[in-house]
Amino acid sequence: MSQKLNFAVEYLGDRKVKSPLDPEGKRVNFVTDEEFIRFDIYANMGQEPRELDHSDLLEKAGPRENLYFHPGHVHAGIVTCGGLCPGLNDVIRSIVRNLWYIYGVKRITGIQYGYRGFLAKYDLPTMELTPEVVEDIHKMGGSILGSSRGGNDIPAIVDSIERMNLNILFPIGGDGTQSGALAIAEEIQRRGLKVSVVGVPKTIDNDLSFIQKSFGFETAVSKAVEAVYSAHVEASDAINGIGVVKVMGRESGFIAAHSALASNDVNFCLIPEVEFDLDGDNGLLGHLKKRLAARNHAVILVAEGCGQRHLVSANETDESGNKKLSDIGIYIRDRVNAYFKEEGIEVHVRYIDPSYMIRSAPADPNDSSYCSRLGANAVHAAMAGKTKVLISLWSNKFVHLPMKMAVSRRNYVNPKGSLWRDVLETTRQPVSMLNE
Repeated sequence: MSQKLNFAVEYLGDRKVKSPLDPEGKRVNFVTDEEFIRFDIYANMGQEPRELDHSDLLEKAGPRENLYFHPGHVHAGIVTCGGLCPGLNDVIRSIVRNLWYIYGVKRITGIQYGYRGFLAKYDLPTMELTPEVVEDIHKMGGSILGSSRGGNDIPAIVDSIERMNLNILFPIGGDGTQSGALAIAEEIQRRGLKVSVVGVPKTIDNDLSFIQKSFGFETAVSKAVEAVYSAHVEASDAINGIGVVKVMGRESGFIAAHSALASNDVNFCLIPEVEFDLDGDNGLLGHLKKRLAARNHAVILVAEGCGQRHLVSANETDESGNKKLSDIGIYIRDRVNAYFKEEGIEVHVRYIDPSYMIRSAPADPNDSSYCSRLGANAVHAAMAGKTKVLISLWSNKFVHLPMKMAVSRRNYVNPKGSLWRDVLETTRQPVSMLNE
């Protein structure tokens, strides 16, 4: 691995405040800073043991016996950024309830519409958050704080943090959000301020590194599978029916891969990590023709970022710096129709894009539970004075992950790994059309 791993966690200073969680020491098993989870759990027989250090150890998350912040002095801020994702409200609710009921923090402010909410030019009001305000928000999709991309004027954001007298900031978002949060934390540090920045990673594509699973992913797969089922029914009940489903996955095809495995109805799964040929007998269209001749129907599942080399791109970016993608789903639909028209073969193509329905859906029970635990551990970390960290799940344990490590690279489906192998075995799609 070319990148030097360093999972050492930064903190604001000595912890001198006794935690209110368990004054009699009978209920809570406090976590110490000497408890870690190994990053690399694999081993080979005969492998030489080596001394462990911060390149292989992730600090265990959880409540600390001593705090950096006195709860009565804390003013906490919460902000949600980027695209919507199932579970945002669940995380907000968990953070508010744990701050309020567990630690006794009564000043909690919601920053509306992402980082723009910090900037005076947008003139956006803040939202006072209490347990009453967040009581039922986990039953709704989206974010009660709203969300947006951009607004990364770091000095102006930190100016607002100073004016608001925030002690803790919880940014909930993906790669761009956490890169911004790291820059905010570094500007805070340059100014000599004592503000904890603890992020909760949100990426529906599951593409943040060193994070076993991002919240909303299970809900996304569940909803994507419903779309695949619908496409399969439409395709199988028509003469030469073809269902084309597009799901999220700009650079990583985890949703498409897991949806293909979960449904068992997908015949062609296309992801950004694996290029595919479109034309010729060994291209997608040629193999699709063979599939129709054999079975009279087919389902194609595409991740939004796949096949971009087949499209004309304007090389534009959005306000978060993400490359704007051409619509591969519509392109595949139109090329399929044109190809079979030229071949003189009647087909009935049904195109389904459930992306915004998935993004705006409430979290399913598994994701909701996961969000609750992420929020709780974020509060524990912040009250203990941890900063520049995300709450991550690794080896089924909650850990503190330095933001710098999380945004250093993306997580991808490994074309030579077991997940993609299982997808190929499930779909039985011809490997001759793939350029692995």
